[in-house]
Amino acid sequence: MASHSDTLVVFFGATAGANGGKLGSDERELILLVWQIVDLHEKKVGKLQRRLVKPDSLDLTEQCKEETGLTVDELLKAEPLDSVLQQFQQSVSAEVKALGRSSYTLCVDGPLIIRQVLHPEASKKNLVLPECFYSFVDLKKEFYKCCPNAGPAKDLTLPSMLDYVCIPPVTDQMAGATEVENMVQVTLHILAEPYSHKFTGFEAVKYKFESGACSKTEAVDSETVIRARGLPWQSSDQDIARFFKGLNIAKGGVALCLNAQGRRNGEALVRFINSEHRDMALERHKHHMGSRYIEVYKASGEEFLKIAGGTSNEVAQFLSKENQVIIRMRGLPFTSTPQDALGFLGPESPVTDGTDGLLFVKYPDGRPTGDAFVLFACEEYAQNALKKHKQILGKRYIELFRSTAAEVQQVLNRYMSTPLISTLPPPPMVPVPVLATPPFLATGTTRDCVRLRGLPYTAAIEDILEFMGEHTIDIKPHGVHMVLNQQGRPSGDAFIQMKSADRAFMVAQKCHKKMMKDRYVEVFQCSTEEMSYVLMGGTLNRSGLSPPPCKLPCLSPPTYAAFTSPAGLLPTEAALYQTPLLATPRTPQPTHTAAPTLAYYPPQPHAQLYMNMNMNYTAYYPSPPVSPSTVSYFAAPPGSVAAAVAAQPSPAMLQHGAQHGALVRMQGLPYNAGVKDILSFFQGYQLSADAILVLYNLSGQRSGEALVTFPSEEAARRAVAERSNQNLYGHSVRLLCCK
Repeated sequence: MASHSDTLVVFFGATAGANGGKLGSDERELILLVWQIVDLHEKKVGKLQRRLVKPDSLDLTEQCKEETGLTVDELLKAEPLDSVLQQFQQSVSAEVKALGRSSYTLCVDGPLIIRQVLHPEASKKNLVLPECFYSFVDLKKEFYKCCPNAGPAKDLTLPSMLDYVCIPPVTDQMAGATEVENMVQVTLHILAEPYSHKFTGFEAVKYKFESGACSKTEAVDSETVIRARGLPWQSSDQDIARFFKGLNIAKGGVALCLNAQGRRNGEALVRFINSEHRDMALERHKHHMGSRYIEVYKASGEEFLKIAGGTSNEVAQFLSKENQVIIRMRGLPFTSTPQDALGFLGPESPVTDGTDGLLFVKYPDGRPTGDAFVLFACEEYAQNALKKHKQILGKRYIELFRSTAAEVQQVLNRYMSTPLISTLPPPPMVPVPVLATPPFLATGTTRDCVRLRGLPYTAAIEDILEFMGEHTIDIKPHGVHMVLNQQGRPSGDAFIQMKSADRAFMVAQKCHKKMMKDRYVEVFQCSTEEMSYVLMGGTLNRSGLSPPPCKLPCLSPPTYAAFTSPAGLLPTEAALYQTPLLATPRTPQPTHTAAPTLAYYPPQPHAQLYMNMNMNYTAYYPSPPVSPSTVSYFAAPPGSVAAAVAAQPSPAMLQHGAQHGALVRMQGLPYNAGVKDILSFFQGYQLSADAILVLYNLSGQRSGEALVTFPSEEAARRAVAERSNQNLYGHSVRLLCCK
């Protein structure tokens, strides 16, 4: 509406539930609308109009009955909301025209009736609100401009405003009419001398959500951000904006969160234009989107930037085209070209600016990921594209989903910073004769180990144990292996041998990208054989395994200085390794002290082991293997004397020394079963949501399995005995105790 309206429509509404300061917080429907016109030029008022509204549910709260005096019988005779709104528009338009005025604006006692009631209810009922409901003035804020000493605008009430200007309140009217007449009295008072107030604070309700890009350098106020949880996985930014209809979301202010597999996890971060709108959004906690209730919590600006912020110029240019519909393509053949994608979408779905409207997602080395984002100029073109969901391109079916600018940033950030996924597929293994393997590295393909990558170079064993938290109890004896470079310094990698593959999987899922000091650490599940390859100088990446230098046929060894073990420098429990590239170690020499034996591996005559070729290489070496009970070791650089101190229990282990429960594996779950379903399945076992881990396959889809942590082995065995082979949504669920 124009900012110079010559007529005000004083407007009031009540719902079937909470009213006053909690209006709209319980999703109850409108049951009463009251309005009256005020001519701003003549200072005259029109006839008071009062209409009852028939809700879909006639369940009135006791508070509502007491405050409004309405009964179910009265509401049964009323008309539905769409009819009442039509009557409102016709009545106001006719009256404004009779006064000889050209425009009008709603005047309300606080924004809740407009933002928290009318717009959300109209959105749920697919009603188109008249244009007048997209602009209004707040009487409290206008009164505050005239009387700043009356107190903060948000704390003002009709009685307090009337009392401040010494006007007796109207009390003998029907519910709704009383409030409107008191609002009219306040309005006329501030229009008159000495205030002669001009209404200028027109507030707007956005017609639609505006998409856009967000830079990581942008300042985001934490008082404007919320986290929405429990969203349907197929929700788009427009669906989320519709859930918060009536509240103004900042441009590009919806960021859908992705899981480790790059799929939506049912959460989103939403940024509003100011803290007032954020506070109203928090009042929609556990409101419904379809049949699901959505949880709404406070979040920080840092969290929003972590998800939605980007630095890529390519992405910024791609997202610079405004008012575009974004579609994500997934599963593209790696050889696909922009022309292949355009041909797949067809002429009925023209892409904005042709190939410039396509953004292929790639790894840092330029390899394609199989993902792409596409821009369409209108909803019709996007709908035509979505009809091709799971159609074939080449020999692969292509998935198409609605997407957002924040998801584009998030996917690009993820692939550019993390080329590896948390659970690597078993790489092809080629048997190669092994010259020598340290005795603590047993070979095997069971994936019962985890690799920590990106450790701070100052990280010690105690830091790793603290990082592992409750999972330290599942580490095998002597199962922690720090990887050192040729100078004996930490390389930023470590390997940990767990008691079982299930425990290793749990650690990889729970600890991946968890922070250690000021860095996030990646955690990957792997096998003992993969661990051995890397500890002996090989590499493990998406392309598979590269053999360590010691397994190549033509290598010259590094040169080491022989040393003897001085008396008195033996630790209480250790196994120090000079290099895993040497031949079978010498039998540990007996000592004359009460301390356990120190085994070390002296240099061997390398002429017998290596061909005489000058091929230099940089090898990585394992530190002495340790476990939570032996954490006071450090390794010396090759060719120098190793030293260590007596083993002592670490603070991390004193904290985590207690048993932390027993694992049960669930098999045969419905693919749509979530944490809440599993909690319901185990009702009575005192489990929390944190105790449940739903397992996904390598494609990021639920595998039909889950791991559940029970507080004790007794509880786990009882659950297996009582609940195994019970039905969950028609599926027989098998339960197995994990060792």
